[in-house]
Amino acid sequence: MGVKALRKIQLGQETTAGTAVAASTIWRGEGLLTDAREIVAVAEDLGELVPRNRAYESHKLATVKMDDTPATFEQLPYILACGVESVVTGEADGDGGGKIYQFDTPITATQTPKTLTIEGGDNVRVDEMEYAFVSDFSLSGAQKEAVMMAATFTGRQATDAEFTADQTPPDVEEILFGAGKIYIDPTTIGTTQKTLTWLGFKLDYKTGHQPLFSGDGETYFAGMVDAAPEITGELTLLHNANGETEITAARAQTTRLVRMIFEGSAVTSGTTYTKKTLIINAAIAYTAVPDVGEADGNTIITLPFRVVYHTTAAVGCQFIVVNALESLT
Repeated sequence: MGVKALRKIQLGQETTAGTAVAASTIWRGEGLLTDAREIVAVAEDLGELVPRNRAYESHKLATVKMDDTPATFEQLPYILACGVESVVTGEADGDGGGKIYQFDTPITATQTPKTLTIEGGDNVRVDEMEYAFVSDFSLSGAQKEAVMMAATFTGRQATDAEFTADQTPPDVEEILFGAGKIYIDPTTIGTTQKTLTWLGFKLDYKTGHQPLFSGDGETYFAGMVDAAPEITGELTLLHNANGETEITAARAQTTRLVRMIFEGSAVTSGTTYTKKTLIINAAIAYTAVPDVGEADGNTIITLPFRVVYHTTAAVGCQFIVVNALESLT
């Protein structure tokens, strides 16, 4: 009998996309590996009321849905490396203990993401999925909660496997919304902090990475193609003077430069950072003028937005993660 408590997801970085590797770490969250191959039943006129069993497998595919879980400085980079930009080695912050991982949304050229081999299952069944990349992910935050992350990985196929043995859960640190700060500016990003205002956010990121099914001798996908990423979200603000400024910007369709920065525990001081850090930089355009709502007796506004490119600031969407890891395992 399968036991939910014995489920796990293990990850391994592929050297060559599509060539399966052993796992090197355990995902600190919940999720399921799903065999998404398509079985097609053939319609026939045979003079019989009950159909014959004639069917074929049109193509192989697999997915892993990683459920909403508290984002951590150590494991969020897996999602970003497989969805935004293939950065798996941290850059030293001078002589400090922090390692910097920077992921930039492509502007004029596509990015080839990192691919993983993912093992998923329980005590009864284990499947393995190679050529796994992130097709979409989300980040969100709210008062008195951790920042949350979720992702969908797409891979070639689900095959019978065994878990790579002797993997232990890595140490991780949660990213807390209350430890975050937001800056909103018209021209220079990170200039003006909006205090006593920020109540929550959501960021939905469709990476544009898609499987390419071509005639190459296999029914699983041969490689990837890329469309433009689609990045949308929303900011929830107290309806004070700061909030009113953003309503005015929404009405005028003024591009806003947003920086969200979250800090965690200390690392040995470096040139730039003294703490574990997540920074989200984005140029946004509001897509609607919000109604005023209510929460805990206060008036609030929720501003939907899309990410755009700001030529002066040279930013679309950028993620910077600082942790103490030399590289992702």
